[in-house]
Amino acid sequence: MSDRRILVTAALPYANGQIHIGHLVEYIQTDIWVRFQKLRGNRTVFFCADDTHGTAISIRARDEGRTEEEVIAEMSDAHQRDFAAFGIEFDNYGSTNSPENRELCGEIWQAIRDAGLVKEKDIEQLFDPEAGLFLADRFVRGTCPNSECNAPNQPGDNCSKCGRTYSPAELIDPKSTLSGATPEVRTASHLFIELSQLHSFLDEWSQSGKHLQPEVANNLRGQFLGDPNSEEGAKELRDWDISRPAPYFGFEIPDSPGNFWYVWFDAPIGYMASTKQWCDRTGEKFDDWWKSDDTEIHHFIGKDITYFHTLFWPGMLKTAGFSLPEKVHIHGFLRVDGEKMSKSQGTFIMGSTYLNHLEPDYLRYFYASKLGPGLGDIDLNLEEFVNRVNSHLVGNIVNLASRSAKFVSGGTLCEEYPDDGGLFAAAAAKADQIAEFYEQCDFASATLEILQLADEANRFINDRAPWKLNKDPEKAEEVRQICSIVLNLFRQVAVFLQPVLPKLAEQAGELLNAPISNWDDAKTPLTGTPVSEFKHMMQRITKAQVDAMVDESVVEEPADEGSVDNESPWNDGPEALAAEPMTEECTIDDFVKVDLRVARVIEAKDVPKANKLLNLTLSLGGGETRNVFAGIKEAYKPEDLVGRLVVCVANLKPRQMKFGLSEGMVCASGPGKADVFLLDIDDGAVPGQRVH
Repeated sequence: MSDRRILVTAALPYANGQIHIGHLVEYIQTDIWVRFQKLRGNRTVFFCADDTHGTAISIRARDEGRTEEEVIAEMSDAHQRDFAAFGIEFDNYGSTNSPENRELCGEIWQAIRDAGLVKEKDIEQLFDPEAGLFLADRFVRGTCPNSECNAPNQPGDNCSKCGRTYSPAELIDPKSTLSGATPEVRTASHLFIELSQLHSFLDEWSQSGKHLQPEVANNLRGQFLGDPNSEEGAKELRDWDISRPAPYFGFEIPDSPGNFWYVWFDAPIGYMASTKQWCDRTGEKFDDWWKSDDTEIHHFIGKDITYFHTLFWPGMLKTAGFSLPEKVHIHGFLRVDGEKMSKSQGTFIMGSTYLNHLEPDYLRYFYASKLGPGLGDIDLNLEEFVNRVNSHLVGNIVNLASRSAKFVSGGTLCEEYPDDGGLFAAAAAKADQIAEFYEQCDFASATLEILQLADEANRFINDRAPWKLNKDPEKAEEVRQICSIVLNLFRQVAVFLQPVLPKLAEQAGELLNAPISNWDDAKTPLTGTPVSEFKHMMQRITKAQVDAMVDESVVEEPADEGSVDNESPWNDGPEALAAEPMTEECTIDDFVKVDLRVARVIEAKDVPKANKLLNLTLSLGGGETRNVFAGIKEAYKPEDLVGRLVVCVANLKPRQMKFGLSEGMVCASGPGKADVFLLDIDDGAVPGQRVH
């Protein structure tokens, strides 16, 4: 057993909907990492819970004529059933509507109060007089207040057409989606946490290089924290509104009657409450897991909830004297065939629907083959999915066992491991590298490395062809030696893939009468063990099966209240804004300080030893140039940029870099790497023109 003690959480699914394949990216990713840690001998526990509070639960319960508790119980059963079917194993699965969570919320709240971080102020909110509720953003629709847009039927936070953000009270002709009534503007008292008092701590924790992926840390600094060492200096963090007035389904704040903790206050505390339930059941000490320097805490979340887990949550834990996360692992979204999941196209697939047609291990493997350590979205290309399952799993890995086990079934492996030309030893030597890939959540690299080992094993059996030798009784021992080698290579692959394909690892253990229990099982070959009769492990899948799954998932959707009119070509999703939230409001005086100019790329070249940079020479006309280093190498070839018009920041203070002096920036959008998009300039613009 390793000395590492690890507590792992995945984000809490909301108790108002079923688990779909988009959700499963995260839970499969987390389960793989947990299984890997356990296989390495690390003491690892995995906790989750249903996120149960908020207005949406109340509304559903009311509409269905049930209590909130009945809705929560039903969804918890459904969620746990789906998770178990996909091989996701929690040490405890709880609920935020639990006495343990209420108790911990009170403890943490009191600590925040004692630290002087709470203030109270009145805010204006929209109130539905017929439903008798203050309306969250999602329950208000109206006309966009941007006079240049005025798009109808827009939600209460931002316009899906022009992208402007606003408060629900700013909407023109707002309507409640609950009753259709015109809401009233009412004043309500809210409690806020002054997050700015924790600025120094949050800056230190988030920028340490240990707890967050680099792109996340950079985004926090750029969007929220600022850089205290720059001319801009530190930014002032906004106060965090953590209360909601009655009526509200949640926990009433003990020292503020009529106010309830906002769902994002009590939801992450649900990680701790689930831990406490497990401790109470097993006799473990809660403080050993949440107040100990000897425990590593790892959170796995999607990039849409980064803000809450990397600013608010660490601040709460620090203030209340609990352990801080060792790492927050953040992943991207799922796309299907390159597009957002769609109910009308049948690509918004529920976990239960998937299970009606396909084996869960197929999805576990495909996700693993796509998941890297960064925030990039993954694409479930359905044709590629079929090909990978059939080629990688059935045709490559399982094929090793099916083609060799039958020749030694009922007998034993060789008493001494035969000479395999160094294949087993070479694969064992890669165990540490594969382990490091798993540790860093680079499952794509791990599975690629493992697949290459299976390729080598297949070449070996193809070259030796035991099915031919088996026709000659005098070759029986040679056949036994070949199959002993191949079955050991198969088992080695099964050990390395156990975190991804636990069922296959179990089947390999049953076949060779040697259960896989430790990562080091891949370093020593089996000898003399009995070989059981080979039993079917995996079937090839067909396009027809996938088509049937998609067909079952098709839902004829009515006009979505959250989308633009169906006649409109514009239906932009919220993912980009979620990944990079809007910055604080600026004035026109702030904006005009930035001198944006049209420029022409007159030279573009690679920067040696730089993975992301191209060196651009930009002409502003009249002999005025700028030397710019741009992080667009993965998206553009130098030769394709020469002659192109771009937008550049022309008055940026020059900065000496390792590769030379950078005298500006080019403007682009996108999350980074290959997904970078330079701003286009319409015909007629000329270098030197200012962008207003």
